[in-house]
Formats: sequence, C-alpha cells, structure tokens
Amino acid sequence: QVQLVESGGGLVQAGGSLRLSCAVSGHTFSSYAMGWFRQAPGKEREFVAAISRSGSRTDYADSVLGRFTISRDNAKNTVYLQMNSLKPADTGVYYCAKNRRPWVGTLVTDYDYWGQGTQVTVSS
Repeated sequence: QVQLVESGGGLVQAGGSLRLSCAVSGHTFSSYAMGWFRQAPGKEREFVAAISRSGSRTDYADSVLGRFTISRDNAKNTVYLQMNSLKPADTGVYYCAKNRRPWVGTLVTDYDYWGQGTQVTVSS
C-alpha cells in the first residue's frame, strides 16, 4: 500500500523559512514524479511544485517561483520542499502527492496518492 507522510510544518513569521519533508513507502519511488500542493481555508487545492522521477525537471507555481525549491532523494524515498521568504498568503495545509507518471504535472488529477497534509501558518 502506498503511503505518504509529510512533516516539517509549523508556525513561522513572515520572511522566515520552513522545510517540508514527505516520506514515501509502498511503491518504486524513483519511477514516478512527485508534487506538492496546498489548500487554504475556503479555497481549492492548488499546485505548488513538482519534480520528475530523476529530479532533472522541476516546475513551480508563479506565486512561489524563486522562493520555494523542490528536491528529492531517491535513496531515502523522500521529497522535500524548501520554503524561503514566506508570506502570510503561503498559509495553508501542504500536501505531498505521487504522480501517475514519471514526468511533472500541475493538475490534481495527475496524482493518484496523497499524504494527510501538514499545516503551515505564516504570521504577519
């Protein structure tokens, strides 16, 4: 059974940094692309970042480009999201997800397994 477990969320002041981790088990991690999404209260889940199976290709939402960095360690079956220069608008529940395919995707429907989410709160 595929399992994704996020960690690293918390409360941080605007301008601060957090690093999210997502540990994956139950499938061949290096065969699939991975992604991060977020959901703020009352809003739809939105794409944040994605990385191809090898890590050679990444994609970001315009709102986080230049501030967030996605990476993966295939030896540890883990994907990361480094978040710098955080803003109150970045507040939400962050979800890690496994793509159905090896290449990056930005749509919720590109992903078939999801973690339980980790809360990120940025205070002004």
